[in-house]
Amino acid sequence: MHLDALMLSRLQFAFTIAFHIIFPSFTIGLASFLAVLEGLWLATRNEAFKVLYLFWVKIFAISFGMGVVTGVVMSYEIGTNWSVFSAAAAPVIGPLLAFEVLTAFFMEASFLGVMLFGWKKVGPRLHFTATALVAIGTLVSAFWIISANSWMQHPTGYVRLASGALRATDWLAVIVSPTFPVRLVHMVLAAYLTTSLVVGAASAWRLLKDPEEEESCLALKLAIGMFAIVAPLQLLAGDMSGKDVLRFQPAKLAAIEAFWTTKSAQAFHVVAWPDRAAEANRWEVSIPGLGSLITAGDAAAEVKGLKAFPAADRPPVLPVFWAFRVMVGLGLAMIGLGLWGGFNVWRGRLAHAKGFLRAAVAMGPSGFVAVVAGWVVAEVGRQPWVIYGVLRTGEAVSPVTGGEVSASLLAFMAIYALIFSAGALYILRLMGEGPLVSSAAPAGPRPPGYALGAAPHDPGARS
Repeated sequence: MHLDALMLSRLQFAFTIAFHIIFPSFTIGLASFLAVLEGLWLATRNEAFKVLYLFWVKIFAISFGMGVVTGVVMSYEIGTNWSVFSAAAAPVIGPLLAFEVLTAFFMEASFLGVMLFGWKKVGPRLHFTATALVAIGTLVSAFWIISANSWMQHPTGYVRLASGALRATDWLAVIVSPTFPVRLVHMVLAAYLTTSLVVGAASAWRLLKDPEEEESCLALKLAIGMFAIVAPLQLLAGDMSGKDVLRFQPAKLAAIEAFWTTKSAQAFHVVAWPDRAAEANRWEVSIPGLGSLITAGDAAAEVKGLKAFPAADRPPVLPVFWAFRVMVGLGLAMIGLGLWGGFNVWRGRLAHAKGFLRAAVAMGPSGFVAVVAGWVVAEVGRQPWVIYGVLRTGEAVSPVTGGEVSASLLAFMAIYALIFSAGALYILRLMGEGPLVSSAAPAGPRPPGYALGAAPHDPGARS
């Protein structure tokens, strides 16, 4: 692999976006979780919900800040490393990103302070409104970012001028491109899954230490309820997204499934080792006919292979093929974890089911891994196009040298390793302390009826 300015710029963007995406994928779900916790506290006056809110809001604040910082870096990087892309696509992409700032970011920034610091300064309904608006803001942010990325995956509603610049002719077609609705659902569900798995892992860790910690048991039940419902829905959304890939990016679909020849009744390759030079799989474990059934909905359907496309238009096969299987494999594991957790809740022995609790802890990072793997499939599978069918990645890079890009890449790696390792360790430390310590809640025995919401009113709380 020749590390010229193009390859180094791609590696740098891949590195920074991989760091960035883990924070929005967590905070989108966590903001909604906080809104649910506060809403349940208002409805039931169960102090356990309040304790959990005060615990998780600290983690949300740290994660939100780290997400903002990494997002700012990427904005500059687009201008420094991808100036040709910026010049060509700014009239279309620029307004979408501006709308994100004007709607989502302003909403989040306006109410984040009330959410974080207004617990004893404003009334409970106003504070809940602030929390809900921050949660809505994160979803609006996802709307605009996925809109911009979906347009790059399948551009519509534009014209290309003689100068090479792109101009929007139909803003509705730009914002709501054909792949956008399903991709938005897929990303939001991924965020909810990621958050529920982290909440479940932190709560299970605490229960392994103290099975009588009622707040962690309650949080684990909420997490199980979320990923037990969302994981199967995500499988359905992923299948619908795959049908869109077959229609609009058939070369990506062929890379995902390592199909080399066009034929009917394609086999599904459970595992394989694709060889781009040989235009074949070196070895494979396959199920006949299942490939066409999964991708096209018909076991006898003809599906194009990579040889049907010019070699210069084919995406890298090996990373796309394996990233997809990592994502799907983890999704199936999440479904299994949800069924297992639901069974233990039904039996009434959740806090003492050590095997399940250890599995929940082990699955804590799986949402992040699945999200990164999904973006590898989406972005690497789009190659060699930065705007699919319109602008090639090799044509979009800035006129910079490999030495300049390598210097900035090494600087990013060093800074990220220092700052974000410290942030991640601090978050893990907070999670390890548990809600009673981290939220500064009173320790010791709970008053009678505590878990049922009959705890005495906290005189220091808001009225």
